[in-house]
Amino acid sequence: MADEPAAACIRLLVGLGNAEASYQRTRHNAGFWLVDRFASRIGARLRPERRFFGELARVTIGAQELILLKPSTMMNRSGQAVVATALFYRILPDQILVAHDELDLPPGEARLKLGGGTAGHNGLKDIKARLTHADFWRARIGIGHPRTLGLEQDVADYVLNAPRRDERDAIEDAIARLDAVLDLAIEGQFERAMMRLHSSPPAGAAEPPDRAGDK
Repeated sequence: MADEPAAACIRLLVGLGNAEASYQRTRHNAGFWLVDRFASRIGARLRPERRFFGELARVTIGAQELILLKPSTMMNRSGQAVVATALFYRILPDQILVAHDELDLPPGEARLKLGGGTAGHNGLKDIKARLTHADFWRARIGIGHPRTLGLEQDVADYVLNAPRRDERDAIEDAIARLDAVLDLAIEGQFERAMMRLHSSPPAGAAEPPDRAGDK
């Protein structure tokens, strides 16, 4: 409708992960993977910024400035980097898009949403607490849950380990599909971005499952 307010554009894209090299390939770093892919696509280079507690790049998408951020704190202090950056650049919560791993989605699934709970994700919990606000955008990258995947690992051990090859391929497919709609989201065209993302099935989803080995 013409009289409806336009959605806010995204001015800060945050990827969640743990900065230490030993965590680089772990499931908990899926948010980093998305930001790295997007930065590579647009030719941006993130550099360490001590005052923002992370790696940061300033780019222009269309006529709009966008900041890319990868916190260098531990995951449970991610909000420190997000709030420092948002305050300095005067960015509102609904102008922030946080990319993160999502236990409640299977590998290969990807979703965009505004606000909501944190589902126990320590990075999201800290961002929400420090912003005192839940109304920031999330790019949810499915990594699956150890219980639904039939694994004996506890959640902490699961997210801090590398995915199996088939899971990694599925996660990378989800990241590619998110990357393909980021430009729309950045422009504030969230409805179009979500329709395109959510109507795009994961790679191989249309193939009928092999029931021979089902229990």
